[in-house]
Amino acid sequence: MRYVILVSHGEFAAGLYNAVSMLAGKGREGVKFQGLEDGMSTDEFGEKFETVIENITNEDEIILFGDIIGGSPLTTAVNILAGKELLSKTLVVGGMNLPTVLTTILMKDSMGKEELKKTLFETAGESIKEFKLIDTGEEDI
Repeated sequence: MRYVILVSHGEFAAGLYNAVSMLAGKGREGVKFQGLEDGMSTDEFGEKFETVIENITNEDEIILFGDIIGGSPLTTAVNILAGKELLSKTLVVGGMNLPTVLTTILMKDSMGKEELKKTLFETAGESIKEFKLIDTGEEDI
């Protein structure tokens, strides 16, 4: 199975999971999340993350999204995955956003690893744009 795991500071991962569930449907198989909550130590986060991944085996693949490259949630998750010898089957991505995670979740079971990786980075590059109003000269009715 190919898993998508979201990690973040605060409740960002939970909120992003909630938003993706609204758009892609609830109960998507293989989608998990864990946030480093306010006041939680990285050790406590690590314990909770280990619970999140307890059923993942060496037969599985993981796409790990974090809010910030080098942030405590992502580095802690990476260290735990490495300790469980799961890192070689993991794609680690920092700077997660709704379009990228949504695309990954919708396409994770229909694309090969390299094609999915290419698609998610293309989506990431296209997802941040300036919103400009265009005056069409017509009045709204």
